[in-house]
Amino acid sequence: MRRVLIVSPHFPPVNAPDMQRVRLALPYLRAHGWEPTVLALHPDSVEGAVVDPLLELSYPADVRVVRVRGLSPRYTRWAGIGNIWWRCGRALTRAGEQLLRDEKYDLVFLSTTQFGAFQLGPRWLRQFGVPYVLDYQDPWINPYYRRTGTPPPGGPIRFALSQWQARRIEPTALRLASGIIGVSDAYGRGLAEAYPWFDPKRVELLPFGASQADFVALGDYRPAQPLVDFDDGCFHHIYTGRCGPDMTFALQVLLRAFKQYLASDPAEAHRMRFHFIGTDYAPPPLGRYWAMPIARAEGVTDYVRENCYRVQYFDALYYLRRAQALIAIGSNDPTYAASKIFPYILAQRPMLLIYHQQSLVLDFARRAAVGVRFSFHGPEDIDRLADKVHRGWFASRERQHYLGFNKAAFRPFSAETLTERLAAHFDRAVRRPPEAPAP
Repeated sequence: MRRVLIVSPHFPPVNAPDMQRVRLALPYLRAHGWEPTVLALHPDSVEGAVVDPLLELSYPADVRVVRVRGLSPRYTRWAGIGNIWWRCGRALTRAGEQLLRDEKYDLVFLSTTQFGAFQLGPRWLRQFGVPYVLDYQDPWINPYYRRTGTPPPGGPIRFALSQWQARRIEPTALRLASGIIGVSDAYGRGLAEAYPWFDPKRVELLPFGASQADFVALGDYRPAQPLVDFDDGCFHHIYTGRCGPDMTFALQVLLRAFKQYLASDPAEAHRMRFHFIGTDYAPPPLGRYWAMPIARAEGVTDYVRENCYRVQYFDALYYLRRAQALIAIGSNDPTYAASKIFPYILAQRPMLLIYHQQSLVLDFARRAAVGVRFSFHGPEDIDRLADKVHRGWFASRERQHYLGFNKAAFRPFSAETLTERLAAHFDRAVRRPPEAPAP
């Protein structure tokens, strides 16, 4: 049995998007010849952590998890520093080096959006000779904000600093990596544009997937303080997960289409409610609202509710399972690959999708034969597309019907199948010698 050290700073019971690949893989890695050890942060070190104890029941109890503490945000927030890697990178580095010094590992897997951790790959390769695999859940160097003029997360100064750091570290991390996976097939092309020497075929497309076991574990679970009253006679549309300025267009289309429905069929439309849950990553009280400003601009605030702070993972599944319909809206960035589409599919509810025409999400949905799907190309489409959504979703009553999904088409995106592919990538990585750094 080979051994893999997995660096995943966010890890259950913390609910964060970038721990999902690791959490979903842990029940199946041993069956494919890999014994995992997870290196993570203690929840106390994660600012604004949403702690969900049920998440710890979703992977084998005997998986070894080594947790470390870094600088508490209460010591750094006064200076505006909340970044986990800046606060806790040293603690993670020291703990990982102790493990590699004391024990034999065949591979290091860096699975996180805290990209500062990617520098551990070359560092540990030099120190201990252990190959590593990088998991690109987002692009590290991201031209989207410069190209579109969209305000970057954390503000322009902090974002510029992170991009400067990336340009210094990423080339070596890529050259020496024995394996690279990504949630979007666009990431390889983007890396090749940034680095002409990089072969985009090195990046294997590997989305997060989803596990039916999560919905089985959900059972009759109910949030302690539910955000939605599903027994009030209204028709509740549910959206869970991040929003942001890149989703403004899709939100405008949705709410403008609903505004048309209010005018055409007010008696039925008055029953509609739209809930946007967990739309911002910032911890309290720093969260921002993304749906409500658009609801105000469209004049439909009476029908829209937004909770911008993250909720527990099983709370989110509860809302998906109980919804009358699900809303899946996408970014104006065609490379955006929302992993939420897979639990949306497993929730088995009627679904409205509004995504960029080049998005992989639409491809996944077509293959699984789910939802009423609408695509856009650019902002010039807004009124035309809103009219199509009005007619094709609200006025057609398609929202009331759930027709199932193509289980055979979904199987490649199950946690079990994707972990089999991940383990095969690990197998190839330990056989592949790293490239020599450029002179």
